[in-house]
Amino acid sequence: MLTQAPRGTKDIYGPPMRVWHHVEETIREAAAGFVFREIRTPIFEHTELFLRSVGETTDVVQKEMYTFQDKGGRSVTLRPEVTAGAVRAFVEHKLYADTLPAKFYYIGPVFRYERPAAGRWRQHHQFGAEIYGSYSPAADAEVIALADAVLKRLGVSNYELRVNSIGGPECRARYNKILKAFLAEHFLELCPTCQTRFEKNPMRVLDCKDENCKLVLKNAPVPLDTLGAECRNHLDGVCRILDAMGINAVIDGKIIRGLDYYTRTVFEFVDNDSQLSVCGGGRYDNLIEECGGPAAGATGFGMGLERIIMMLGEPEADIRADVFIGSAGEKGFIKSQALANELRKLGIAAEADITGRGVKAQMKYADKTNARFSMIIGDDELDKNKVSIKNMATSEQFEKAFDELPLYIKEMLQ
Repeated sequence: MLTQAPRGTKDIYGPPMRVWHHVEETIREAAAGFVFREIRTPIFEHTELFLRSVGETTDVVQKEMYTFQDKGGRSVTLRPEVTAGAVRAFVEHKLYADTLPAKFYYIGPVFRYERPAAGRWRQHHQFGAEIYGSYSPAADAEVIALADAVLKRLGVSNYELRVNSIGGPECRARYNKILKAFLAEHFLELCPTCQTRFEKNPMRVLDCKDENCKLVLKNAPVPLDTLGAECRNHLDGVCRILDAMGINAVIDGKIIRGLDYYTRTVFEFVDNDSQLSVCGGGRYDNLIEECGGPAAGATGFGMGLERIIMMLGEPEADIRADVFIGSAGEKGFIKSQALANELRKLGIAAEADITGRGVKAQMKYADKTNARFSMIIGDDELDKNKVSIKNMATSEQFEKAFDELPLYIKEMLQ
């Protein structure tokens, strides 16, 4: 339909836009404090990038990607997450040859075909951070600390940080063996999708949203059961650094994250009220090499902005003019436009009538839009070189010469 946005998308305008600006500005300030630099990647990539990095047996690839052929017959996909594209850019532009570690952040839309729900949209927005070039648990702790800093700066406090380790390749091989043994006993209780995953990628069964599968998995073994000493020490290192930073983390053996590229550390920030994840991430030490680059440690996260904004509650009132300048007559109209532009150059939010409404209608508009001050410029005001300016909150009026107006308004706004 021409007059209805596609399901799972949302127009953002009016007072909520101020909240979005506040969130984005807070993110940029926090990222700068951690010396992360912004990266912007295309919103679509070659489909193969996501098949290889995210994993063919994940829910994202099997059920949620927006994939299509372009006019050249190439398969492209709207990005369901940004890490794969950021790694592709890191490799393509040989950024690994620069000083490492490389630290990037991004803010932008991602696309997943799933059932829309509170804080979950088919087009939604993510803030994410990536560190490339370090295997140290300090890198894991740093990205977690950045996410925690953003939430705290926004005034969000009712959440829990949950941390786990899914181990490296050897740990995963041991875990897959005991997991398959457990799942074999309950094979017929699994959904058809998970029955397929049983052979191809049994760990993906843990990410299933099917209620029957969830019941089966309540007593399933967890990756922590098979961690080797090196991976256990890495997890302990992350937790020790977080503790030294004053960031409380809870070990949760059930967290695995829904993408195949994760290794070792995985984590989620969970809203205590809704029990929804508002931020999730982890380590992906093999992804850069799998995308054609050198072996390099990597870790990062993605944070859903819609869910964060939902937690912030109702927005404040929309932006309003410092001064509304109405007019009467052609000369007053021209002067109002020039004066408004002069005030804007001084950092004053000024609005002049551009519709040709009558004086009464103009004053109604000024009142309705909550302008702080208002005035009307007509022939009398131009002849006297003075205008009466009204404080809309108190109804007080003061007459000022035109050349006195900018300084007077500036002082009144302080």
